[in-house]
Amino acid sequence: MAEMKKTISMGSDHRGVAHKALIAEYLTQQGYAVKDFGCHGTDRADYPDSALPAAKMVAEGLAMGGILICGSGIGMSIAANKVMGVRASLCFTEDQARGTRQHNDSNVLCLSADGVDPDTAIQLTEVWLNSEFEGGRHARRVDKIIAWETDHQKQE
Repeated sequence: MAEMKKTISMGSDHRGVAHKALIAEYLTQQGYAVKDFGCHGTDRADYPDSALPAAKMVAEGLAMGGILICGSGIGMSIAANKVMGVRASLCFTEDQARGTRQHNDSNVLCLSADGVDPDTAIQLTEVWLNSEFEGGRHARRVDKIIAWETDHQKQE
């Protein structure tokens, strides 16, 4: 089980593939296992094709978190948040990356390849991974989201 906790699922479209490769290399150097759901080149790719299976891996507890990158980061965020149990957050700053883990218990980080340079993407990844959920009043809020999902989402 300890091995799964060190696994990160990843996905990108064609516009995020370069950032994904750099982040995957960084993660591997930090001792994480990376499960890459694509895409693997610069030919046009549809973001849901990688976002949904990467998010599903997180929701099923097979990865400790996910990182998704597309041009804007918005498409990845929308797609990932359709998977029950996923709290995907689009981040552009270290404060956002830290805060979404501390306050929202974010389990998927979404990044904009057009909006952040590669070095910033790695910094955001590092901050997000090294931040922890604070619980307390934040747990009550996250629990309300989970309760809504459970009561209102179509079960697979």
